[in-house]
Amino acid sequence: MLPIGTFDGRVAVVTGGGSGIGAAIAIELARLGAAVALLGRRQDKVDAIAERIVGSGGTASGHSVDVRRRDTVESTLAEVVSTFGKIDVLVNSAAGNFTADPENLSPNGWSSVVDIVLDGTWNCTQTVGRHLIGRGSPGAVLNIGSNMSRYGGPHTVHSASAKAAVLAMSKSLGVAWGPHGIRVNTLIPGPVADTAGVSILHEAGERAMHDTVPLGRSASKLEVAQAASYLLSDYASFVTGTELVIDGGRSLGRD
Repeated sequence: MLPIGTFDGRVAVVTGGGSGIGAAIAIELARLGAAVALLGRRQDKVDAIAERIVGSGGTASGHSVDVRRRDTVESTLAEVVSTFGKIDVLVNSAAGNFTADPENLSPNGWSSVVDIVLDGTWNCTQTVGRHLIGRGSPGAVLNIGSNMSRYGGPHTVHSASAKAAVLAMSKSLGVAWGPHGIRVNTLIPGPVADTAGVSILHEAGERAMHDTVPLGRSASKLEVAQAASYLLSDYASFVTGTELVIDGGRSLGRD
């Protein structure tokens, strides 16, 4: 756990901030001192997390935005800069997923996920990157990935493909933006308790899924948020273009 004040004076933007991993990361960054702008499709959800942060003594705002729409992303982030004066940190957590046999996946089903995960991540990342470069300021970007990007997803080929592209984006930008002091990394969680990902992708149930995890359980959202906070903080100041897997050893397999 990082010390209180780690993010004092910094402004963080978290997409997908109205629920799940995104909300947990936003809450943790605010606890550590950041002013947090939460972006999500539903205003009521991001407002609820923002109110929770403010009620705990933090600073936060909620913004309804479709990350697939570049014009909306740019206007929303301009509003964040107008409110808080700058952006230092970006977390791309917005995502969508469902299971389907690849031969039966419709064009709309493919694009509905790829547009959010890949295009949405790019829209936010390039906009924030331009802001940081224009200010001449260092910063940090964290993309929430998936082991599907590394090993494939037979029934989630749309999401696996998009997440693999995001992983390549992170590595590419880690090199391209390193001279500007902008770090870009990917956090790859395994199963995370009480999230939509577990309920959608693990129909056999969480208990059966735990049999595939050497540590014998799911991660908590707080554990993921703490790992994310480390990668975004100055404690990881020499870490860029890489990925941190936090999956309890699940991707390594077990006998």
